[in-house]
Amino acid sequence: MVILVTSCKVDTGNSTTVDEKMHFEGTLESLQQYECPEWFRDAKFGIYMHWGVYSVAEMGEWYARKLYLEDTPEYAHHVKTYGHPSEFGYKDFIPLWKAENWDPDALLSLFKEAGAKYFSPCAVHHDNFDLWDSKYQRFNSVNMGPHKDITGMWKEATLKAGLKFGVTTHLSRSVSWLNVAKGSDSKGPLKGVPYDGVDPEYAELYLSVPYGDTHQRAPFNAPKDWEELWAKRIIDLIDNYDPDHLYFDCAIPFRGDDMGKTGMEVIAHHYNKSIERNGELNSVMCIKERPWQGLYADGVATLDFERGKAADIRKEPWQTDDSMGPWGYRRGADYMSADATIDKLIDIVSKNGNLLLNVPIMADGTLDEKTTEILKDIGKWMAVNGEAIYGTRPWYMFGEGKTNEIPHHIIESPYTAKDIRYTTKGDILYALVLDWPKNGGEVVFEFLSPGNSKIGEIASVSMIGHNGPLDWEQYGDGLKVRFPEEKPCEYAYAIKISFTD
Repeated sequence: MVILVTSCKVDTGNSTTVDEKMHFEGTLESLQQYECPEWFRDAKFGIYMHWGVYSVAEMGEWYARKLYLEDTPEYAHHVKTYGHPSEFGYKDFIPLWKAENWDPDALLSLFKEAGAKYFSPCAVHHDNFDLWDSKYQRFNSVNMGPHKDITGMWKEATLKAGLKFGVTTHLSRSVSWLNVAKGSDSKGPLKGVPYDGVDPEYAELYLSVPYGDTHQRAPFNAPKDWEELWAKRIIDLIDNYDPDHLYFDCAIPFRGDDMGKTGMEVIAHHYNKSIERNGELNSVMCIKERPWQGLYADGVATLDFERGKAADIRKEPWQTDDSMGPWGYRRGADYMSADATIDKLIDIVSKNGNLLLNVPIMADGTLDEKTTEILKDIGKWMAVNGEAIYGTRPWYMFGEGKTNEIPHHIIESPYTAKDIRYTTKGDILYALVLDWPKNGGEVVFEFLSPGNSKIGEIASVSMIGHNGPLDWEQYGDGLKVRFPEEKPCEYAYAIKISFTD
């Protein structure tokens, strides 16, 4: 049989059971009681998206900032297309965002078909516009723009589809990130003319709190008024939408004298609400290891890598958030192929991680044809090979072949049939070959040689999706498997190996 080296704590079923008396406080010591729920460990694949007012311009999710930076392509496009930011600013896109063709049920049906087990759309980006019925921000999607509770409708459709529901939040840096709206041109005919961010009528959107920093990173020693407003809005989101998955696009806010105190109190509230509602801690919290954006400490939450991934197997579950293209919809952008996406997913899962895949969505609430095609192709692969992904745990070695980091922004997969990743489920070992072999159709699995004390005697070898037997032989250099003449699917191929007792 396979001798496994997994990162499991006590297997408690579908969630991490917590003593009824457990209560989290906003301290590192208390938050380090966190254990990632089992549903997340089993899910492996989720989808999210950046969708908001910025989608109208079709130039990415940072448009709210870059339209005010005069040396950027976004500024040039804005002036040419809409006018000068002193006259037509970010606020003026709000009534243009109508989400008129948005069908959340149809989209969730597609995401489920693609194989996603959770959906975590962006609830608020750096643009400071809340996509829910917000108590503390009148600039929200219910009062303005689509006049819809975007987050609430996403949640309803997600649960109806049988997926776990989450939200991503990107709000903490808005006080500095969006401060450029209060600037002016440094040259040209309108030099010195203030942008529309100084208009007091829109102070809630552009933030009237006194703060001079315009850096794109998280603010340092942000005003207390801003920290308190951030906390109120995130707690409002937690209390009203009960997310199974909460994601901060940063470490624990805020950096500076706060030392993460405000963020830790919000995270503790999130954990306690999950316990209160579910009788156990059943919600996942994801943060990033970015000390320049706040406090980071191991064990307080699940670690997220943005467009990156762990180099090896990590003891605790983790997540990569990546995108098939730009985060926010950008017309004409290149997209990562289904092949490259699947290979990334397999590599991540072999190291005890999950992939949260961003899907660019247009302002009207629809996906373009290329996005839909990629998702359907991923779904076809998952329908065949899902057993080698869902509910699996890492082996003692994640893979062989190219095991170094692959560049983040790839369109096509660089992997070949010599690149293999391993997952396990009980006594079964899965060896996922990342391309179809050429020159005779043979693949050698070097870690499955008779001299490897981590494994027992091989009893059977089969290929998922292929009905017939396989020719295989275990010899000194490993396990040699001859692939069949016909492919059971496209992209990667899962070999299923069982061992004698």
